[in-house]
Amino acid sequence: MTNYYQLKLGPLTRKLPIIPISADTAIASFVLLGDDELSRTAADMLRPQLPAQFDYIVTVESKGIPFAHDLSLATRHPRSFVIRKSIKGYMRKPLEQDVNSITTKQKQELVLDGQDAQQLQGKKVLLVDDVISTGSSIHSAATLLEKAGSHVVGKVAILAEGDAAKRDDIIFLAKLPLFKPDGTIKA
Repeated sequence: MTNYYQLKLGPLTRKLPIIPISADTAIASFVLLGDDELSRTAADMLRPQLPAQFDYIVTVESKGIPFAHDLSLATRHPRSFVIRKSIKGYMRKPLEQDVNSITTKQKQELVLDGQDAQQLQGKKVLLVDDVISTGSSIHSAATLLEKAGSHVVGKVAILAEGDAAKRDDIIFLAKLPLFKPDGTIKA
């Protein structure tokens, strides 16, 4: 039997399946890809909370991409950037940064195309993701952007999971608890 967590964001409600990720921890699986209504609603709800001045929005592939797109449009920024998780053939002089994520078993690599890095140099950027959990992905992305000469002026997510909800350096809409494998909320 699958357990579910009911998430409410503004006028929207979603049933998230609770999925074990280790022997003692499970998460409510929040998959933004394809949920255009939720992505756009979250962007509209977060817009008033954002820093007044920034040049670009940057996200890490892949689940944060629709949110970055919608947030860029909602804030009248016609261009956003995506940090990739591997070097692509089209990239020239890419910048790289290692990352360990709560939802991925092995170490990953974050990659920013060198041309994107040049465009972001000296710019104020808003770093966005769908969910911030341990913060390792967003921290590594910020480190990569600093290598590119960018200044991260805000870290934004739709949801803050577990202890991330206690942080004061991120902007988010709702808390997402961590769970025990049986589906009960961890204390």
